[in-house]
Amino acid sequence: MGKYFGTDGFRGEANKDLTYEHAVKIGRFLGWYYGKNNEKKCKVVIGKDTRRSSYMFEYALVAGLTASGADAYLMHVTTTPSVSYVARTDDFDCGIMISASHNPFYDNGIKLLNSNGEKMDEETILKIEDYIDGKIEVPIAEREEIGRAIDYSAGRNKYVGYLISLATRSYKNVRVGLDCSNGSAWMIAKNVFDALGAKTYVINNEPDGYNINTNCGSTHIEVLQKFVVEKGLDLGFAFDGDADRCLAVDGSGQIIDGDLIMYIYGTYMKNRGKLDNNTVVTTIMSNFGLYKAFDKAGINYEKTAVGDKYVYENMVANGHIIGGEQSGHIIFSKYATTGDGIITALMMMEVVLEQKTTLAKLAEPVKIYPQVLKNIRVFSKPEAQNDPDVKKAVALVAEELGTNGRILVRESGTEPVIRVMVEAATDELCEKYVDSVIEVIKAKGHENPNK
Repeated sequence: MGKYFGTDGFRGEANKDLTYEHAVKIGRFLGWYYGKNNEKKCKVVIGKDTRRSSYMFEYALVAGLTASGADAYLMHVTTTPSVSYVARTDDFDCGIMISASHNPFYDNGIKLLNSNGEKMDEETILKIEDYIDGKIEVPIAEREEIGRAIDYSAGRNKYVGYLISLATRSYKNVRVGLDCSNGSAWMIAKNVFDALGAKTYVINNEPDGYNINTNCGSTHIEVLQKFVVEKGLDLGFAFDGDADRCLAVDGSGQIIDGDLIMYIYGTYMKNRGKLDNNTVVTTIMSNFGLYKAFDKAGINYEKTAVGDKYVYENMVANGHIIGGEQSGHIIFSKYATTGDGIITALMMMEVVLEQKTTLAKLAEPVKIYPQVLKNIRVFSKPEAQNDPDVKKAVALVAEELGTNGRILVRESGTEPVIRVMVEAATDELCEKYVDSVIEVIKAKGHENPNK
């Protein structure tokens, strides 16, 4: 990770950690960098989520891009995966998504994608950071070289058409609930499911700039659980703010998280002889129970560092077709180069309809270990993580758990927090061990309660 960019872009509180000046500079550098050796004018596609500050960052990026001679194509409110799709299919030099994903409305972020719709390479990111810090000079465009801004809502419509084309069956008479998190999916998801014939019931699709992710979406799955059960729906899907994540809910109310989604799709593909390399890519945060179920099903698995970036890198390097995170960030490499919440929902619909059963039944072989994950905001992630007393507390928990569980303590790639996770035989044990480590972090003065 760089000085400004983490595992999922440059993210922070709008106009405090991430400012409009940062956005102008990012636009200035990208417009120059991708245009300097280009015979054609540099083209950059931009999308944004529903946060109030997304408009400010959109116009700041456009100002920077056009001042450096690039043309900016605006998809307006759309999903991260739609920007990825359009960047790789419509001959763009790069793509930009303005979103802080599942974070609260007052945060925002700038995600950068290359011309293949993949996360931008580290080398280019570091050059952008050098420009932000004044270490590189970039010329300004003049006269006929100045760029322009172009409405590109057509790109969003093209993406919707692509999603519809992925369905293998009609959804006629299937009662589906969608929680759009008052975010990027608020129009797109319903349009797709309606077009495929589903009886679609939507909640949290009235964004006002402030309510994105607020008690809704994939980070508050209990809202969709209640809705699906009360309405007697067959199943439901919840997205996050920029719709690159998806969690599902069975008609009985059971949560189908990212681990279960990977199991359901992995076994479905294996049984059809289509699971390339017989392997699913997970992160170290996936549950013990998933691996035990994979072992029983005869499916191999890889474990990467936390972050869809690392999952995707592993998939590309080894030719794997499915990978993801417990949080619902799932990548289907046949259809996308990034996590796509709506594609995830479509793939789950395919399995349910082809197998003529329910999500709960499909997930039944996975016996999930109780897991507790808690975050603690800190002044310095490295100092808290490497404190000798904190390390000692972690080692003690690991020793006591033995082969009956595990502890994982790591720095967040997107927030100023340390994440402490324990899997054990009971919830009580998980709570006990997580709290024991957090108490040491607090006692050593690392907690930042005011952040």
